[in-house]
Amino acid sequence: MKSLVIDTPSSNSTIYCGNGAFAERTAALAQKKLFIVTDSNVFRLYKAHIQGAFGNAPMYILPAGEHSKNYSQLLKILSAMLSAGVTRSYTVVAFGGGVVGDIAGLAASLYMRGVNLVQIPTTLLAQVDSSVGGKTAVDFKGVKNIIGAFYQPSEVIVDPLFLRTLPRREIRCGLGEIIKYGALDAEIYKKLKNNSNALFSEEFIEGITYDCIVHKAAVVCADERDTGGRRKTLNLGHTTGHAFELYYKRKSHGEFVLIGMYYEIFIAKQLGQCDVDYAESLVKLIKKVLPSIPAYADAQKAALFAKYDKKNTRTSLISLIVPKCEGESVEITLPAERYCALIAQCAEQLDQRRK
Repeated sequence: MKSLVIDTPSSNSTIYCGNGAFAERTAALAQKKLFIVTDSNVFRLYKAHIQGAFGNAPMYILPAGEHSKNYSQLLKILSAMLSAGVTRSYTVVAFGGGVVGDIAGLAASLYMRGVNLVQIPTTLLAQVDSSVGGKTAVDFKGVKNIIGAFYQPSEVIVDPLFLRTLPRREIRCGLGEIIKYGALDAEIYKKLKNNSNALFSEEFIEGITYDCIVHKAAVVCADERDTGGRRKTLNLGHTTGHAFELYYKRKSHGEFVLIGMYYEIFIAKQLGQCDVDYAESLVKLIKKVLPSIPAYADAQKAALFAKYDKKNTRTSLISLIVPKCEGESVEITLPAERYCALIAQCAEQLDQRRK
């Protein structure tokens, strides 16, 4: 098991990563007063682990799925915490994927103006990305993560044990975020390129997970609240991915990150912002994980949802983080009309290639 510390102005967060992390760290957690938040799928799969580690600690079980990441469920968690007699001496344990981590983290930040939080991510996407860095949120009125707070967990416990029950699609979603890190970090990119035929293997995923956490930890330490520009780089692929996700109302975040990266790499090439050979290499990696990139017939309409992205300073301008060369990215800003036209052009090109 490896560990590292995210030292920020607000607090310190320690990440424990590797086989045995869950058993070792929950032995210490069991001595504390706990309130557990999980979802119905995770509880079904890991009921014995939860009860073995946390005994009869009070618990709230979310209905599984992105649709539970809402204001109504947030209030239900807070109500359950109050009914259970949770005080500031308690620790909220978010045991699940990104939805659980986001909503439980927000509940912990709000209850009594903040109680201790521990994240135990059980999906690959949550392990490499969403559980680290203190971003918590719920969706509201069709807009992703619009109500939220920066709230660092005291611990993040990342154990590959929980990846073994994931369907291949969930591993694909996590690899979407991992390839994003490859587009930001030259060493991660090289490992992805050198192991392109083994991206789904347990051994490769276990090693690359820690590398991605190290990269994100450095970014968060430098720009905890996403104000200095560096943390914005972590949105590569997300502006377009989120727009498609909102428009098509399909909940597969990691796949949409892959799709978003593909479309944004196309834009970067069209604008001369990305080395062509490097762009093609990234596209090959994306297609190793998601072989068929959708040629959306109404891509231009879907792209309009990018106006709601939190990085934009005005709805008439769209901000994108795009890859430039190995280990480097660049921010570009486009008029919304130009952005939507380029998205449509990419979709048309994809459609032409399939005919």
